[in-house]
Amino acid sequence: MPEWIQALSAWLSQNPGWLAVALVLIAFIESLALAGLVVPGVALLFAAAALAGKTSMPVMEALAWAGLGAVLGDNVSFWLGRHFRGRLHLIWPVSRYPGVMIRGEHFFAQHGGKSVVLGRFVGPIRPVIPLVAGAFDMDGRRFLAFNLASALAWAPVYVLPGYLVGSALTEKIDLPPHLYPVLGASLGLLALAYLLFVRVQLRLDNSSAVYRRVQAFMAQYDTSHAFWRALTSQRPDRGGEFPLASLTLAVAATALFIIWSVLAVATDLLDPLNLLALDFFLTLRHPFFDPLALGLTLLGDALFLTLSAGLGILVLSWRGYYAAALHVGAALGIATGAVWLMKHGFAVPRPVTIMSPPESAAYPSGHAAGAAVLFGLIGSFVARELASQKRWRVYLAVLAPVILVALSRVYLGVHWLTDIVGGLLLGFAICGYVRASFSRYDHYPLRLDGPNVLLLVAWCALAAGYVTLVWPTAVIAYSPALS
Repeated sequence: MPEWIQALSAWLSQNPGWLAVALVLIAFIESLALAGLVVPGVALLFAAAALAGKTSMPVMEALAWAGLGAVLGDNVSFWLGRHFRGRLHLIWPVSRYPGVMIRGEHFFAQHGGKSVVLGRFVGPIRPVIPLVAGAFDMDGRRFLAFNLASALAWAPVYVLPGYLVGSALTEKIDLPPHLYPVLGASLGLLALAYLLFVRVQLRLDNSSAVYRRVQAFMAQYDTSHAFWRALTSQRPDRGGEFPLASLTLAVAATALFIIWSVLAVATDLLDPLNLLALDFFLTLRHPFFDPLALGLTLLGDALFLTLSAGLGILVLSWRGYYAAALHVGAALGIATGAVWLMKHGFAVPRPVTIMSPPESAAYPSGHAAGAAVLFGLIGSFVARELASQKRWRVYLAVLAPVILVALSRVYLGVHWLTDIVGGLLLGFAICGYVRASFSRYDHYPLRLDGPNVLLLVAWCALAAGYVTLVWPTAVIAYSPALS
């Protein structure tokens, strides 16, 4: 690390009151086109974030200051690009990096407004994308929407590593026992969900041999042929595709859910697994990981998922996507009703490991089911707009929060392992059926355009507000029970 960065870090350590200003300025400079090309903003930001962790600055405050600086830097770059359009290649330091400008222009021409979000994470062109957007006369309000969304994603990626390092150095955190086996088990669970949710989706599109064989079989009978035509998409660009992947996912998840429910509720064959998993995660509990698990579990709360779905329904209805809004509402209603009925019907008692366990029964996990439905639908709507060979990226991205929310329930000791597996299977089944029903409509709303970027920003604000509001009560409720 250069000496001047070490000197700046030492000064900030002695004057922590200036740390917020430093985070804003460093993020501003790192995002500013002319300065970001020559100033080592990443190293400076890491050092400032580490100091924020060492001085116990709240992590959300550090993220907010850095995000503010990034938004301001990109907005200034956008204005410079618009002001100096046609002369950008002559201005220092852009004139020293003509190749970077050419790659930035090509990237913007290829991806349009999305490049404002994607460009933050693409190495050398990161500082010039806002400059190019201004030079290409991108609409200012549309740029601001993409800019805000990209800052929400950028701040955690660039700030959290340094912040966690600073916190760890201060608190001298010891990793809890069995950390690596638990990480391995978590990855294994993610792999199983990936095989079910992703591979099924990718292997059964209308270009596969299996799809064509099923289509030929269904065409032999009037009833099955009418069913095939009723659910087939009317979009010309999709070639009349039947939702075979979604229905296969739904039927497979339903069958597995029934089998799993019989084993979990009607027999004691899985009881040793539940006890082993409970003891395993209780051993893992540590003050360093508790806030992360608590934040994840709050994002799976029934109230938060309902508010999230309500926000989506309002925006979809406002944009005229009434069928999509209706299906999102139906998915929420079906999931809520199914979980409530099964909890009361099965009446599986919860483990008693926290101060205030939920009053409802354990099986199936409503958090796991709700997260699987909500994020699964989002992923399937987004993936529908992509070529089949690229959809796995979206499915994998939405599976990660679903698995993390589910595992947080076992980590906190409010669910058995069988509860979350059952909840995931139920959620995937509902997601598959609802997605298959929606396939006949020719409008798929989740593209990365301005209104949907604003929807993402509003959802992030909703998540932050909800977690902040219920956090004090949740910390007490989820504290380990006194032995």
